[in-house]
Amino acid sequence: MIAVADTSPICYLILIGEIDLLPKLFSQVLAPQAVLAELLHEDAPAAVRSWASNLPSWISAKETPVWATSGLEKLQTGEQAAIVLAESIKADIILLDEKAARRVAADRGLRVTGILGVLGEAATRGLVELAAAIDRLRMTNFRSSPALLKATLDRFGTR
Repeated sequence: MIAVADTSPICYLILIGEIDLLPKLFSQVLAPQAVLAELLHEDAPAAVRSWASNLPSWISAKETPVWATSGLEKLQTGEQAAIVLAESIKADIILLDEKAARRVAADRGLRVTGILGVLGEAATRGLVELAAAIDRLRMTNFRSSPALLKATLDRFGTR
């Protein structure tokens, strides 16, 4: 399964110590150059910049092809690039956390999940203890409603 990742899921997986779930869940993980630029930005957490400056072999940085960007203008650069890349290669799934970007990607026919979906799938495969991972996520600046976190735990946490 080929996944294209936006900045947020990668960033938070790094911060909670679960970035190595991605190659266990997906046969290929691709990130647009714009996403890598965001991960390397001086405002990114040091752990994220360190990881992005020495990418593991399981992730491939890709140039974003020239593609129809109509409808993407209100999204951040990394989100735009991830959606365009996912469309152009016909990715199996795109990893996005921001609500607006998720809606646009789904409207364009892409299968979407975010960090909570990644953690949930990993939990169903016995790769992570979901409650502990969500507790670590809560210690970051990740924004999500308590109801969504509870729904994720209810759906995936008792397997």
